[in-house]
Amino acid sequence: MANLIRLNPIDETFDDLFRGFFMRPVRFEGGQEVQLKVDVREDDKAYTVHAEIPGVKKEDIHVTIDGDQVAISAEVKNEKEVKEGEKVLRSERYYGKVSRAFTLGGDVDEASAQARYENGVLELTLPKKAPLQAKRLEIH
Repeated sequence: MANLIRLNPIDETFDDLFRGFFMRPVRFEGGQEVQLKVDVREDDKAYTVHAEIPGVKKEDIHVTIDGDQVAISAEVKNEKEVKEGEKVLRSERYYGKVSRAFTLGGDVDEASAQARYENGVLELTLPKKAPLQAKRLEIH
């Protein structure tokens, strides 16, 4: 039989409000929610994103950009090493795939985007695409 999880209806309503902006966190049966905590800042030239992804190798992090849509996913691995004669009393670490997607206020220049991963924090620098200027045709 599956475990039941009690949800607060107020939290559910609040989550529904932001459904288009953020995806819901992953929840493993009997475990804690796995979330990518994200800060997004904007200035005149670029968006800056900081995402907490502790305990993940940079090779296991994937970022995709499509216009104004940004998606971050990571493969979280729990390497278990149990020595002979030893037993695990409690384990709160998890493994699996976590992801977060959101929409920015404008398109991103994918060619100039940069990513850095240090001390469990992914930093994305996403330059804004220059707005297209209407081309004026000369009449001959």
